[in-house]
Amino acid sequence: MKERGIAVFTRLAEAEAKVHATALDAVHFHEVGAVDSIVDVVGTVYALHLLGVERVICSELPTGRGTIATAHGLLPVPAPATAELLRGVPLRRADVEAELTTPTGAALATTLASEFGASPSMRLLRTGVGAGQRDLPFPNLLRVFLGEAPGEPLPATTVTVLEANLDDLSPQLYERVIERLFAAGALDVTVQPVQMKKNRPAHTLSAICPPEATEAVLDVFFRETTTLGVRMSEWRRVSLAREWIVVTTPYGDVRVKLGRRDGEVLTVAPEYDDCLRLARERDVPLKEIHAAASALAWDRVRGGGS
Repeated sequence: MKERGIAVFTRLAEAEAKVHATALDAVHFHEVGAVDSIVDVVGTVYALHLLGVERVICSELPTGRGTIATAHGLLPVPAPATAELLRGVPLRRADVEAELTTPTGAALATTLASEFGASPSMRLLRTGVGAGQRDLPFPNLLRVFLGEAPGEPLPATTVTVLEANLDDLSPQLYERVIERLFAAGALDVTVQPVQMKKNRPAHTLSAICPPEATEAVLDVFFRETTTLGVRMSEWRRVSLAREWIVVTTPYGDVRVKLGRRDGEVLTVAPEYDDCLRLARERDVPLKEIHAAASALAWDRVRGGGS
């Protein structure tokens, strides 16, 4: 979020520096340095953060015509900085004597939007409307549509699954084996109790890894276990898109992994190590911290928290 806000102000400063033929660090904001402009930028960026917006598309921008009073006197519409910011952006004619796109608005649109044009196909979730104070020949409104892109099948990837049955490996050694498998590139490792020939209790050691890590993982099987052979097969795997957020519980901060499909969060998973550390520090049940982190994560996902 912070990086987005800085990017908007940086783009605005670069445009001002160019039209004033001065260095970037010599730029002095006049109108765009007012409190309302700062609130516009920070508020917009924070709103996108809270809503979890991943992509912004903007319509063609109207600029209006006429002149405006500035710290440098009367200037034509669009103002020089606005015109600089809108280079390469499609504009829409609006035959009205008014400044319809300000430098702040132009900086926000051109920094945050990935493309300009007609509204894309989406499943509409929410709408927002903001009204300006100036009376115009048409409704002075800014409308925002929040939606999800049409559902697409999740991409499948190929993974290698390696397995070995072990009936003569000391249980004390499994911790090291698992540690080494993950270090070699395994995505997941499991140990499952099985019953082998002559009624021997044993374990099946399984590791899932990307194809490019197969040789390194295989080497761990042979070096760190007692197996003489490893079964290998290729599987197709589909995964949710993942991202991390941080929630502040009454016990401290906890990282939470989100799993998304078509933009919708389907799972939240508090980081076990964070929960365990806080449970030890605060001397509270681990399950309480885990539950608190899960609840806060879902609250944020559903729009009820920051």
